[in-house]
Amino acid sequence: MLSKETLVLKSRIRLARNFKSIPFPHMLESERARQLVNAVEDAFYVSKAMEEAYETHRLWEMGRTDLLVAFEKHLVSAKLLNNSDMAAFILDKEEDVSLMINEEDHLRLQVMGKDMNLEELYDKASRIDDLLSEKLNFAYDHNLGYITACPTNLGTALRASVMLHLPGFTLTDKIGYVSQALAQMGMTIRGIYGEGSQAEGNIYQISNEVTLGMTEDDIVYNLKDTIMKLLDEEQEHQKKLLGHYTLEMEDKIYRSMGTLMNARLMTSKEALHHLSLVRMGIETELIRDVDIHLIDGLIINTQPGMMKKAYGADLTDRERDINRAKIIRSIF
Repeated sequence: MLSKETLVLKSRIRLARNFKSIPFPHMLESERARQLVNAVEDAFYVSKAMEEAYETHRLWEMGRTDLLVAFEKHLVSAKLLNNSDMAAFILDKEEDVSLMINEEDHLRLQVMGKDMNLEELYDKASRIDDLLSEKLNFAYDHNLGYITACPTNLGTALRASVMLHLPGFTLTDKIGYVSQALAQMGMTIRGIYGEGSQAEGNIYQISNEVTLGMTEDDIVYNLKDTIMKLLDEEQEHQKKLLGHYTLEMEDKIYRSMGTLMNARLMTSKEALHHLSLVRMGIETELIRDVDIHLIDGLIINTQPGMMKKAYGADLTDRERDINRAKIIRSIF
């Protein structure tokens, strides 16, 4: 089998911050909220290098397709999109840093990566937080820590999360056990797009729930340690499935490969299902001639918003399914 790190699709560190003595975004009028966007820009763009590396995107100036693409690429949250008349985000060219303005909190700083190096992501987020703190007065209490719109984020206001591919747990009906075990450790498991989303393609996000009474280092260490143990179990489940149900699993995986190579119509949900099984085939080295990064690229690039971006916003559902199948066939 490939290393367990290949089960990791994306990692993220998120910090929530709010301005002192200013109501939370849901209590602000659009004009006042947009003024906060300008204040954040003044604090953030402190050098020519920053101006060249980052760009502000005001949601009220963006089209619906571009907003959907940003969401599908995990650059913004559903809650930010709900505040599109007053929200914005600052994004770097590599799309590894996204500073959301006027989401649930005034600021939601996200730093993302493609491996398990959460410590490095936190260091980067902390440096940006320090930069902003030089000019912005954040709401902070010596007992409660950073003040946030939702009490569950009080304290460090740090959420660390990792997006994982867990077909072994899913196919053996053990994902409920994972959810219960994580809850007992102050963590949670969600679908591919976070809170309220479904686990399409056997892709899950695992993050800390507890932010109060723990240091940032403790949160990062505990989550990383838990996930590494979880990945060991996932690989054991995959081995057992292929060992006990060899023909059945080979049939599932190769049928998915055949479907992706030949289908003429493909919904996004169906694409995720088949791409997940082929990814499992690569992880277990049943399939050796397909690059796993190719699969990960297709998981993002065949989502509805990405399809509209590529083929036009007026694309019908049927046209989208036809072009999605065409893209997948051409890649394979």
